[in-house]
Amino acid sequence: MATYQQMIFLNLPVKDLEVSKNFFAKLGYGFNEQFSDDRTASMVVSETIVVMLLTEPRFKEFTTKQITDTATHTEALIGISAESREKVDELCDAALAAGGTAANEPQDHGFMYGRSFQDPDGHIWEVVWMDSAAVEG
Repeated sequence: MATYQQMIFLNLPVKDLEVSKNFFAKLGYGFNEQFSDDRTASMVVSETIVVMLLTEPRFKEFTTKQITDTATHTEALIGISAESREKVDELCDAALAAGGTAANEPQDHGFMYGRSFQDPDGHIWEVVWMDSAAVEG
């Protein structure tokens, strides 16, 4: 029996699409041009995770609610895994070098390590590594 892998499409409003694309490209992410245009960028995180970066006017076409002001409110915490502690640091250091800002203090619990950053639009990304052997034990 074949298993179906669900996909996640995270939609985020951005003020300047080119700034956001450049930021995430510096973190090593690519874009699917088939689903991108001058108001939308389809950022590929993995085979099953896609982040749709939408200009604020385009984002407003999908909701009747106000867009969160990320300078004063948190709309969500976006968590992504990393394969090692070093990869957590690499991604977060790249985000800071690309113009992101630190969101919270690093968390080190021995078996789990995480750091976080804010992208240019104030969305908070949490990058976490977990020792699978410690979790299984």
